[in-house]
Amino acid sequence: MAAATGGLVVSLAFAFRQEPVSENNPGLIDVVVIDAGHGGHDPGTRGKVARESRTTLKIALALGRKIKEEMPEVKVLYTRTSDVFVELDERSAYANRNHADLFISIHCNSGAKSALGTETYVMGLHKSEANLEVAKRENSVILKEKDYQETYKGFNPTSPLAHIMLANYQSAFLSSSLLFASRVERQFRAESKRKSRGVKQAGFLVLWRTNMPSVLVETGFLSNADEETYLHSRQGQEEVADAVFGAFKQYREEMER
Repeated sequence: MAAATGGLVVSLAFAFRQEPVSENNPGLIDVVVIDAGHGGHDPGTRGKVARESRTTLKIALALGRKIKEEMPEVKVLYTRTSDVFVELDERSAYANRNHADLFISIHCNSGAKSALGTETYVMGLHKSEANLEVAKRENSVILKEKDYQETYKGFNPTSPLAHIMLANYQSAFLSSSLLFASRVERQFRAESKRKSRGVKQAGFLVLWRTNMPSVLVETGFLSNADEETYLHSRQGQEEVADAVFGAFKQYREEMER
């Protein structure tokens, strides 16, 4: 049994080898890719009225607009600009092709009706079952993709072991990813007065092959009635975008000193 398990670990490690690291200058933040989670026939999590795919799109577009207005020298790209489905591997591939210096994936959370607050994830080993469940939920999107078993080398989004192996990647960008993630949660807490659930690590397929610092931002819980109302509102979406923009501005200043 042990030998079989060892063989599985080796095969997973081979399948999830990271692609070559980008040669971007880590001190310059000139290109940012903003990824609105889910889309099209994948609505993501749902509240009573809101659906994640549409909420994340509005936040992503608002964030990009704020960056363009204050920092016209920064190239802002989106993995999608309408409610369409984009496969997870194409999102990271798009960022890589455009030599992005930062990848920001915007999502909405789901949980108990009483659960609330923001959390920002970087690629890494989940420290709790709750973190694993978030990764499993977000990664299950691949089940809606054609030929997903071939694309993701047999990755099973329901397997804890697969997520453990996946979490070993992005290590080259971990410190920068953690820095940006901490700035995001600080902005939510200090400027937006939101409850911050902190910076966390877990294995996300959308971050797996990105060759740059990358984060996944859970902007709040659509399963919580109050947070759904907030995230579904124009004011709430603008405030979330403001918080992430504030973090981006601070992160860029720190990296380019």
